[in-house]
Amino acid sequence: MEPENQTAVSEFLLLGLSEKPEHHALLFGLFLSMYLITVFGNLLIMLAISSDSHLHTPMYFFLANLSLVDIFFSSTTVPKMLANLWSQSRAIPFAGCLVQMYAFHLFGTMDSFLLAMMAIDRFVAIVYPLRYLVIMSPRVCGLLVGGPWLLTNFQSLLHTCLMAQLTFCAGSEIPHFFCDLMPLLKLSCSDTHTNELVIFAFGILMGISPLTCILISYTCIFWVVFKIPSAQGKWKAFSTCGSHLIVVSLFYGTIFAVYLQPASLSSSQKDKAAALMCGVVIPMLNPFIYSLRNKDIRAALRKLLSRTTASQP
Repeated sequence: MEPENQTAVSEFLLLGLSEKPEHHALLFGLFLSMYLITVFGNLLIMLAISSDSHLHTPMYFFLANLSLVDIFFSSTTVPKMLANLWSQSRAIPFAGCLVQMYAFHLFGTMDSFLLAMMAIDRFVAIVYPLRYLVIMSPRVCGLLVGGPWLLTNFQSLLHTCLMAQLTFCAGSEIPHFFCDLMPLLKLSCSDTHTNELVIFAFGILMGISPLTCILISYTCIFWVVFKIPSAQGKWKAFSTCGSHLIVVSLFYGTIFAVYLQPASLSSSQKDKAAALMCGVVIPMLNPFIYSLRNKDIRAALRKLLSRTTASQP
């Protein structure tokens, strides 16, 4: 495109989930309810874990971090979407767009790494039960969480800095409910080869490595569990992995189901579906999955509720 045909873009327009005004009230009520459930549900999990000394173990340390990341992950996109639905305004400034993109990829990638760390935790607990607390020491747990935080921050910062250097054309409509990498690149008038190369490289590294870690961990777990002679022993071992397996299946199952769909579905539709499931629906479901299937969490929540009730005059 010639320079004279380019104009600086100071803001973008998020087209959202529906451009029909009659749908906005329904969407606002639905996503406000989902967001409140996500925040309060995950806060309850964190409070239950922090208030019960019996839950100060590696498994629940990772779960508390997952709940925290889920709150931030959902908060990256939903409040802005709700504000746009309420005000009937779809505008987002360029700086705000970059911040949203940075946060979405930071917390979304961290979600997948935490699922991988939780798989490692279950692997050590089942394969090396007598050495579990020695191997999964506080220092090791801190490194397992701190390392991915540094890596995901670097990834998100690099994507954001590269995006900030691009020039954007007069067209500023993003066919999404938040600012994401690929929709923004399609609006750029600059050469995006470097951006696409970095996206591909980090996509391989940050996408495949957590999934590989999960697959290897559970392959070893299944190998050990199937050697247990009693059915009761097998069930007891598998029961500690049930909630995690459900969340992993939802997270990666959504990604595979969406992006392995026929080409008849547009790229923007696939991106919206994956982002809604991974960034809105799954963070809302996680507290229910872990509380309903985990008697320790249920007991801690009951204690927390009873203490709160007793403290009231």
